[in-house]
Order: sequence, then C-alpha cells, then structure tokens
Amino acid sequence: MTAVYALFDRPELAQKAVDGLRAAGVHDREITVLSSEPLEAYEMGQRDHHTVMPWIACLGGLAGFSVGVGLTTLTQLDWPLVTGGMPIVTIWTNAIPIFELTMLGAVLATVGTLLVTAGLPGRMSEIYDPAVSEGKILVGVAHQEGITSADLEQTLQDGGEVKWIP
Repeated sequence: MTAVYALFDRPELAQKAVDGLRAAGVHDREITVLSSEPLEAYEMGQRDHHTVMPWIACLGGLAGFSVGVGLTTLTQLDWPLVTGGMPIVTIWTNAIPIFELTMLGAVLATVGTLLVTAGLPGRMSEIYDPAVSEGKILVGVAHQEGITSADLEQTLQDGGEVKWIP
C-alpha cells in the first residue's frame, strides 16, 4: 500500500486539507485523520458522530430486565416457600437482581456495539506518524485509483509537511 499524509500544526489547516481531498474526489471513509486531541469543533471531527449505541444499550437493558424478571419469577415459582399468606412472587424482593441484570444487559450491549462499530480488535490505521503524539494532526489517504499522486501531494502540501509511505 502506498499512502501520502501530511502533518499539520493547526486544525484549520488540517480541515482545509480534508476539504481539498474531498474536492479531489477522495471519499470520506478513505481519509485518515489522527490527532492526540479531540477535534469536535471542526467538521472533520464530526464525521463518525452518528451512532446507534444508545438504542442498542436500551435494547440490551430491556433484554437484561426480561431475563431478570423471568429468572426471579421462575425460581420463586419452582421452589414455593410458605410465606404466611403473602404472595410467592413479589417485585420488592426481586428488585435488586432485576436491576443488576438490567445493567448487565445494557453494559454488555454497549461494549459489544463498541467493539463491532469500531472494528476492534484488529482495526489499525495503516497511516501513522509518532508526531501525532506530540500534538500534530495527521491527514492522509492511501493511493486512490483515478487520482494521481501529484494531485494528492499538492492537496496536502498547503500548510503541512508531506510524507510518503511506500
């Protein structure tokens, strides 16, 4: 894989490079932006903002709640104890296991969603430079069909230090 990337000191220059790559015909999913700090104030930092994780966490919590209610109810009905005229199955005695299983379902669904949507384990960017850890912003792209290397380099050259990965 051949790739070209540039290191920028300021987020404004990195955003300009991202816009230039888009104008050159590079798709958003092909552009790599790495930074040691969040870039939420810039459009390039909002690319992966949309997520369904809260809805999946709610579904996981609902599944955990259902398992908790079912488990406590079936356990109490399977071994009915004489309770002196009180009901065998009560919500108050089951509240703690139901709550814990609800939270377990929500947490497991959240972690599972995170692993799947982030492509973990195994998702590593092919483009990286140690200068990112020192505060630089990396904007790069792997070689694209139909776009010349000179066009990519020219787009990234404005305001950044261009480097190639052979």
